[in-house]
Amino acid sequence: TLMAKLSGTQGYSQEAPTLLRTYESITFEQSQGRVLPLLPKPPCRVLEIGAGTGRDAAGFARLGYEVVAAEPTDEMREGAKKLHADVAVEWLDDGLPDLTVLRGRKDRFDIVMMTAVWMHLDEAERRRGMPNVAELARPGGVVSMTLRYGPVPEGRRMFEVSTGETIALARESGLAVILDEIEPTHLKRVKPVTWKRLVFRRL
Repeated sequence: TLMAKLSGTQGYSQEAPTLLRTYESITFEQSQGRVLPLLPKPPCRVLEIGAGTGRDAAGFARLGYEVVAAEPTDEMREGAKKLHADVAVEWLDDGLPDLTVLRGRKDRFDIVMMTAVWMHLDEAERRRGMPNVAELARPGGVVSMTLRYGPVPEGRRMFEVSTGETIALARESGLAVILDEIEPTHLKRVKPVTWKRLVFRRL
């Protein structure tokens, strides 16, 4: 599987049952409500990269979007399929930084979503990943991502990411920033974690 190749997924397969519960405790509206008004309206195509439990992929599908969800951790992907068996989502075993399967299909999307994903990539992977993400958005399409600021949970592979670096990488890949703001937090944690939302338009 891709698991061996994608070091950013470390810790997720073992914790999948717990994570499936935790992530699903936040609603799609809590997770994506702020960004929905900035997105093209359905019916159009949404790609979710690092789709996890499928909460957001399913939420978009219920709104009438055509959704492709890429998740490299087998346990998360299979769990998500079961949890959201009632909605039409195409599931792929693919992930950052290379997104080999998606790019091989020459796919283009109106909306590309990455929620709580970017901090799993080291600097070299972020540099490699951003052009691949941009390539999957059609001209005029929207790319939305969240950045994580806070302590790294034990057993996870995460890196510090900066807003400045992310915006610069996006700009080099033809993505112009249209939103840059702090997100409200929905999970109670012992050590606080802050999330930053960045939304770009593909030029």
